[in-house]
Amino acid sequence: MKEDLGKRIQTLAESLYESRHPVVFTGAGISTESGLPDFRGPDGMWTRRDKGLPPRPMSRPWDSLEPNSGHTAIADLQKLGKLAFLISQNVDNLHLKSGIHPDSLAELHGNITKLRCTRCGKKVDKTTGMTLCQCGGNLVRSVVDFGEPLPERDLVLSFEHSRKSDLFVVVGSSLAVTPAADMPAEALRSGAKLVIINQGETPFDRHAHLRFHEKIGDVLPSAVKRLKSLMGLFE
Repeated sequence: MKEDLGKRIQTLAESLYESRHPVVFTGAGISTESGLPDFRGPDGMWTRRDKGLPPRPMSRPWDSLEPNSGHTAIADLQKLGKLAFLISQNVDNLHLKSGIHPDSLAELHGNITKLRCTRCGKKVDKTTGMTLCQCGGNLVRSVVDFGEPLPERDLVLSFEHSRKSDLFVVVGSSLAVTPAADMPAEALRSGAKLVIINQGETPFDRHAHLRFHEKIGDVLPSAVKRLKSLMGLFE
């Protein structure tokens, strides 16, 4: 199985190397190694809720959590010019902490550290203490609750880059929540290769060109290391 994993990691590295518009899509699973619970895993928030259990208590405060090797690997792709766009369902701010450029990131469900302007959609840090945007609009929490519309800028850019992608890599998402889960379908319709790195099953598994059930930390950092080798960059 380890030999098979090595071959799949090499294939992922080669796909990244050959890709001209790679897009990464992340869900809660990428942050579990930083200490956050996922949603639909064996001990996930929704799994526990369906069993009548309360959410598992956090071991550390949200704002003290740090990016893990999965986040860092994606940030490395950006540095290597192998990340056209990153779409995330997460609100934990760990992608920005890892160094992802805000212009290359769509946070579909908001960010716990940001406020959003109700008029122009601009985001500002909560730490500024601002209540009004420079445009005069009210600043409100940016996290999207169930039933609320997703931020328009992030949604439009996500679909646009999904359609442009030639390689669409899903990392730590069960792809069960729409409209976010519609994006792999858009990528596939445009002819992109689909890679899924998620321990649980997804509705897109049978469409995936490459599938990893292993931990993200056992896949992405190794793939990036092999990509650097293919690019002639040796550590």
